[in-house]
Amino acid sequence: MNTITVVLTVATLLAAAGVHAHEKEGHAAKPKKYNASKVEETAFGREGDPAKATRTIRLDMADTMRFTPADIRVRRGETVKLVATNKGQVLHELVLGTADELKKHADLMKKFPAMEHDEPHMAHVKPGKSGEIVWQFTKAGEFQFACLIPGHFEAGMVGKVSVK
Repeated sequence: MNTITVVLTVATLLAAAGVHAHEKEGHAAKPKKYNASKVEETAFGREGDPAKATRTIRLDMADTMRFTPADIRVRRGETVKLVATNKGQVLHELVLGTADELKKHADLMKKFPAMEHDEPHMAHVKPGKSGEIVWQFTKAGEFQFACLIPGHFEAGMVGKVSVK
């Protein structure tokens, strides 16, 4: 029995350390410099040039595991600045993608909560802070944004982007 208790205790501590490590990531605070030569096309668009953003869309994140607003609309080809403000007490993130990609990434985050990532379609936002993504929606369709912190996505922290 002692061996099982020790193993469970160590596993719990490692999982907690992983979540804590993700929370301490500083890359959300660093402004991302736009580099047109490194922009990659995705199924839901591409990193946008901040100088070409036509409007700013503000989103609030809450510990109720919701975004406000939960639905946004953009025009195909439009470059927007998404500004996410964390109104809660825990780390949240804003990640753009297709429904399938976000589900796969959320599952991966459950397995590896300490994994570091810093992509142009992601913003990690500490409590009381704001983060931003500048994105050009080059394809029409229905896409999503979500918080992929383990447990948040599963609790319904997902929004919809309609691109017409």
